[in-house]
Amino acid sequence: MAVGARSGQGGEEPRGRSAGPGDPDAGHAAFSGNDGRAVEDGGVNNEDGTRTDGQDPDGPEHGRPKKQQRSFWKELPILIGIALVLALLIKTFLVQAFSIPSDSMQNTLQRGDRVLVDKLTPWFGSEPERGEVVVFHDPDNWLAGEPTPDPNALQKALSFIGLMPSAEEKDLIKRVIGVGGDTIECKGTGPLKVNGKALNEPYVYPGNTPCSQDDQGGQFKVKVPEGHIWVMGDHRQNSRDSRYNTADKNQGFVPVDKVVGRAVVIAWPINRWTNLPVPETFDQPGLNTQAQDAAALTVAPPALALAGAVPFALWRRRRA
Repeated sequence: MAVGARSGQGGEEPRGRSAGPGDPDAGHAAFSGNDGRAVEDGGVNNEDGTRTDGQDPDGPEHGRPKKQQRSFWKELPILIGIALVLALLIKTFLVQAFSIPSDSMQNTLQRGDRVLVDKLTPWFGSEPERGEVVVFHDPDNWLAGEPTPDPNALQKALSFIGLMPSAEEKDLIKRVIGVGGDTIECKGTGPLKVNGKALNEPYVYPGNTPCSQDDQGGQFKVKVPEGHIWVMGDHRQNSRDSRYNTADKNQGFVPVDKVVGRAVVIAWPINRWTNLPVPETFDQPGLNTQAQDAAALTVAPPALALAGAVPFALWRRRRA
């Protein structure tokens, strides 16, 4: 008598072995309804290969040891290492925290504020623009005589990876007043003029005048060379900025390659969270020189062409 026999199309008998009366495997072999394969251990496979009896075919009872899950404490150092590497990359290429050590930018920034500085856009060729608050390396000993903080080893390590504001680097933070090609002028108490246009400066410290009446540099008329910027603090009568460093090798101008990045937000303390936008006075018509307008017209067509080409390329790729 055949075990597990079934009828097929056209009367064809299914392939299987017959179990005779003396067959020791009789009654123990069962054929699946799909491919006629026998399962010898009493379990039956489903169509997706799983077992109906709940046993794991890869378990230790089948000669394959189960993989042990890695301990959390073994994974923790790896996670910490990845986090530190990411923090270092972010600090180097994206954003970095800086602490405000003085009152030269009051009331926009207060002593002890922590600001986040955008370091990404300069990598794409972006240069500082008028009205931006920027952090820059000391161009030529502007911080001479200023006390230098002495951080401990932990603070140095956290500063290096960007988890704490930098304490050792000699950096300054000021507002960009003029860029290459601009003529900047201060007479009397102001207003401050850029290319003949008077600036409306509500960000200047209350009680200060836009221009300082002194013979140390408060009265000036300068033209900014290409590749440089002219910077001033918002606390006009308490800021040693471009006006008071005209005797240095850069004549008070800051080389663009000294700029670390633009301060975009006050991150700490929490009750002072805010962004640092460009004041509207720097958007007034006629502020650019003719040369700057010509440069903008030269750059605009390729930029517009690139902006239009990207969606078209994506559309073509999607259709393909």
